[in-house]
Amino acid sequence: MSMPLVHLCMPPPEAEKPWLLESYRKRGGYSSWSRVLDGKLKAAEILRAVKDSGLRGRGGAGFPTGLKWSFMPSDCEQPSYLVCNSDESEPGTCHDRDILRYNPHVLIEGMALAAYAMGASVGYNYIRGEFLGEPVPRFLAALEEARAAGLIGRGLGKAKVDFELHPFVGAGAYICGEETGLLESLEGKPGKPRFKPPFPAQSGLYGRPTTVNNTQTLASVPAILQNGSEWFKALGAPNSAGTMIYSVSGHVERPGNYEAPLGVSFNDLLEHAGGVWKGRQLKAVIPGGSSVPVLPAEIIRECAMDYDSLSKAGSALGTGAVIVMDETTCMVSALRRIARFYYAESCGQCTPCREGTGWLYRMLTRMLEGRAQAADLDLLLNVANNIEGHTICALGDAAAWPVQSFLKHFRPEFEAKIRSSASQREAAYA
Repeated sequence: MSMPLVHLCMPPPEAEKPWLLESYRKRGGYSSWSRVLDGKLKAAEILRAVKDSGLRGRGGAGFPTGLKWSFMPSDCEQPSYLVCNSDESEPGTCHDRDILRYNPHVLIEGMALAAYAMGASVGYNYIRGEFLGEPVPRFLAALEEARAAGLIGRGLGKAKVDFELHPFVGAGAYICGEETGLLESLEGKPGKPRFKPPFPAQSGLYGRPTTVNNTQTLASVPAILQNGSEWFKALGAPNSAGTMIYSVSGHVERPGNYEAPLGVSFNDLLEHAGGVWKGRQLKAVIPGGSSVPVLPAEIIRECAMDYDSLSKAGSALGTGAVIVMDETTCMVSALRRIARFYYAESCGQCTPCREGTGWLYRMLTRMLEGRAQAADLDLLLNVANNIEGHTICALGDAAAWPVQSFLKHFRPEFEAKIRSSASQREAAYA
């Protein structure tokens, strides 16, 4: 097998109780943060290292992390904040919860380093409500360990650094994965996205400068500072530095999380997950969570799993959630299930999304129940096109892109479903 595995955000498998502070320190944990507390590592050095590393956001958009940090005002006398988005809710995505379960200290150190680099003294980790079983207790225990060890708090070390970190457990709304919807929820309000501008770096949490980063993004920072920017860049592909935790699910023999360098081929990743299950043939793959366009087997088989390669293929890396579908998959049924999710999770703030997602779901339901007409396919696409780009946040796009891509690549299957239903209706009335 040619796919190399590395361990940056996730601990190596041989680590004993990797979620404990002692275990994390044995692996070199908190070495960079200790240098900050000793006054040997400056904020500007951290910012420069992250910029030079080419780290891009792992939450879906892929925006350069160091550049995003630099948007925070450097001469601001008012409080500023760092917020970690651990509200992992994109269907098919399940890696952030494992960071919280198995390597929480790497996230705490990453948040501390990021906050110091941006001049923020307070951080919040917004965690998905469904993670109360194991991820939340593990993170809370790690946070108390770090505080007891003098790594979190006020007046830390020789440099007298202030950094306080607070957990916040959400209520499981998909829309709170959008950064401004998350901030609204964090303030105790309904999680409805804000108009931008102003962007959070100008007016975020409580109207103060704020940066929101994803769990995996912040968990990558300690390794960059410990090993160097060039080392991190060399792990990945051009314009896609470092590693990604790929959540592989669906019709594979070994579903799970696989951390590998960006740019690994899809075929290698599929092989590591045991291949398509039951000896069946690959039909289609959603490569980055349910909101990104689907790709048929003949296209994804030629792809590398990085930002540029998947964009050129007509999809996106997204959250790295790889949903595999075999030859038996009904694409109409699969799309209806996706449409149902976005219909249920729309916050209702924007009319195109509030009304359009319901139309998408009901029209696909008609197709599966044998009540659709041939003209419904063009109407379905028209509704999706009128949602895309007409909403405050990207949930509208997320609802539209699956419809557009499923019809682009698998329209004959949708047409056959409608013809079959029409034939059955005719036979019933004969």
